[in-house]
Amino acid sequence: MANSNIQSSYSTGVLSLIPLFYVAWADSILSPSEIKLIHERIAKLSYLSKSDKALLQKWSDPKNPPSNATYKEWVQLMKSAAHQLGSDKRQTFIDLGLEMAKQAANEDEQAWITNPDTKAALSSIQEALGVVSIENHRAIFTPAQRQLEEEFVYGKPSFDVTCMTALLDGDYAEMRQKMRILLSDPVFEYQTLRDKEMYRQLVLDWCRLLAKQGLGAIANPVAYGGQNDMAAYTTAFEMMGYHDLSLAIKFGVQFGLFGGSVLFLGTELHHKKYLEKTGSLELAGCFAMTETGHGSNVRELQTTATYDVNTQEFIINTPTEADGKEYIGNALHSQMASVFAQLIVNGENHGVHAILVPLRDEKHQLLPGVRVEDNGYKLGLNGVDNGRIWFDKVRVPRENLLNRYGNVSPEGEYSSPIENGGKRFFTMLGTLVGGRVSVPRAGLSAAKSGLAIAIKYALKRRQFAPSNDEPETLLLDYPTHQKRLMPLLAKSYAIHFALEYLTKRYVKRSEADIREIETLAAGLKSYATWFTTTALQECREACGGKGYLAENRFADLKADTDIFTTFEGDNTVLLQLVAKGLLSDFKKEFHDEGYRAVLRYLANQVSDTMAEYNPFFTRNADTAHLLDMNFHLDAFRFRERQMLYFVSNEIRSLIKKGVSTYDAFLRVQPQILELALAYIERIVLEQFSDQVLGTEDPECKAMLEKLFQLFALYSIEQHKGWYLENDYMNGTKTKAISRLVTKLCQDVRMDALFLVDAFAIPESLLAAKIVV
Repeated sequence: MANSNIQSSYSTGVLSLIPLFYVAWADSILSPSEIKLIHERIAKLSYLSKSDKALLQKWSDPKNPPSNATYKEWVQLMKSAAHQLGSDKRQTFIDLGLEMAKQAANEDEQAWITNPDTKAALSSIQEALGVVSIENHRAIFTPAQRQLEEEFVYGKPSFDVTCMTALLDGDYAEMRQKMRILLSDPVFEYQTLRDKEMYRQLVLDWCRLLAKQGLGAIANPVAYGGQNDMAAYTTAFEMMGYHDLSLAIKFGVQFGLFGGSVLFLGTELHHKKYLEKTGSLELAGCFAMTETGHGSNVRELQTTATYDVNTQEFIINTPTEADGKEYIGNALHSQMASVFAQLIVNGENHGVHAILVPLRDEKHQLLPGVRVEDNGYKLGLNGVDNGRIWFDKVRVPRENLLNRYGNVSPEGEYSSPIENGGKRFFTMLGTLVGGRVSVPRAGLSAAKSGLAIAIKYALKRRQFAPSNDEPETLLLDYPTHQKRLMPLLAKSYAIHFALEYLTKRYVKRSEADIREIETLAAGLKSYATWFTTTALQECREACGGKGYLAENRFADLKADTDIFTTFEGDNTVLLQLVAKGLLSDFKKEFHDEGYRAVLRYLANQVSDTMAEYNPFFTRNADTAHLLDMNFHLDAFRFRERQMLYFVSNEIRSLIKKGVSTYDAFLRVQPQILELALAYIERIVLEQFSDQVLGTEDPECKAMLEKLFQLFALYSIEQHKGWYLENDYMNGTKTKAISRLVTKLCQDVRMDALFLVDAFAIPESLLAAKIVV
């Protein structure tokens, strides 16, 4: 007897598959990979008749997709069957399809429906299509079933996840969503390629596909095929951090560094000739700055570009083997290089300039005088073709000089709009600071992926039970596990908003604030990329042996992002630049404002001293006080200010004793790094506080406030030795802070899943087998 709950003209076999076809067509696109898979799996289903298979093949034809009426009919059939499903356990689309078949089946058909092999066959189709939950199709199921799906293990979210995603996506939500869709296409599917040549070719092919989407030229002026939108470029780069980091770096080298040098250091001549070609990848190029003997010290590069007035050419030369360009990304695929060299005209050195030097001919053969060697296999990023480059008196036309900041006339006269050589050098480098804006964003994406994997796994993996007749405990219910992961989760949110702030400042930069932005970029790049390294290591350990398996992504995430701490500037060197900037500003403040600056300095000292030795303040362990945003901001600002005063006084004292400025700086180098980190951490906290205060949705605001409190108090706890030494807090207060951090970790744990879900990382990009 057929069950009358389902009234349909479809056979029971077809009904069992309707939910999966619904999912396959949910985004209005059925890819070639999905079509092939559907045909192969359906052919193996013995309970389907020939007419069933013909109908299902018709439904999988991309040229003739199901009509809106058919699609609506599917939805109604699924909703009807879903109400018959129990609300006492989690449901999947497999369960729904089988329930639909069961309700329409006669007694003879019940056997194949209840056969475990049937569910296994349907599950293989579901798994191959990447459908693992009802997350994106909740409307089909009853409210009780949807609630159970969320509350089973995970608890209920205290905020709207969609709203939080919108806050994180910000002004460029459309670009982020575009990248999620693009990178989820089967053509971008991860491949385990341990042969670097195959891997490099795959990454090059991916770059070309993205260039065809217009992403390579997006920062270029409209006249040259772009959208003049640097923020959109950095957003696209950030989203690639959720995918293969080799793709992100290859993309950045071609379009950000090589293309960016033409855009920002070149003039209209170069823009007209090269920008469209660089943006489309018709002209593959590389950024040849670093040398084996000179990495961070760009000013002392040894490669020379000597002008020959007789031929109106520059002669590019590498003086010694150690002066070769090193670690140059895209070196094996490039046709041209943007080479940074000492510009010599009429025997006078005008400092480092960039010049375009062809490397290969149309057949991809190296040109005379050019030598390129493969750097070989690396710790990570083996999809990027890094190499070394030497030049043996290679001649290039005078017009190849990227002459925005320095030009040479045909007669051999050098001219520049910036007369001071030092200022010209730093102005030139300042235009290329975009790399330090972009790299930490991709690194943070990798850290977010690691956090999502570790937290999702910790909500599945159980270990040890209170007693033999009780279930084992979830990893994330252990306080130690919470203390390992929840502060990192809070910090990822904090850094996200700080990097958004940096990007906005960079895009709107002017001559008046470019030096401040350079300092900010150097500091945040260091702070964020060190966080990525730390977070991924902790997340890997939190997943135990599973985290060590390549299939769970930590191997590549860790290896590929490790270099982020030393390229685009070594982090330790960058923090010294940050500190020098702070000290210069501090000195300038006193020089420009005289007695007013002195009075302000003394007032701050008096205010800090009153706070330091105020017994109520130093001992105040009241929860309301410790959770107060003003307390957090004051504590971070106090630490930065005191460190600035201390380092300034130490350097001044040493110089008064006859120590050179250089040596004085070296003697306080460890304290200088701490000062730079204190400055950046204060910036991060302030930007996080601005986001909390500016959030309108009350539930999201409350969640962000909790993350803010955890980030702030955990940081204070990490620095409690300094606060105790400087009498800003006593032991009673720091102990209370530690207890509160533990409590906040417990609170955030309840929303941990939803906080990483708010990152909106597609499952095809997360792609860790332990969480799918």
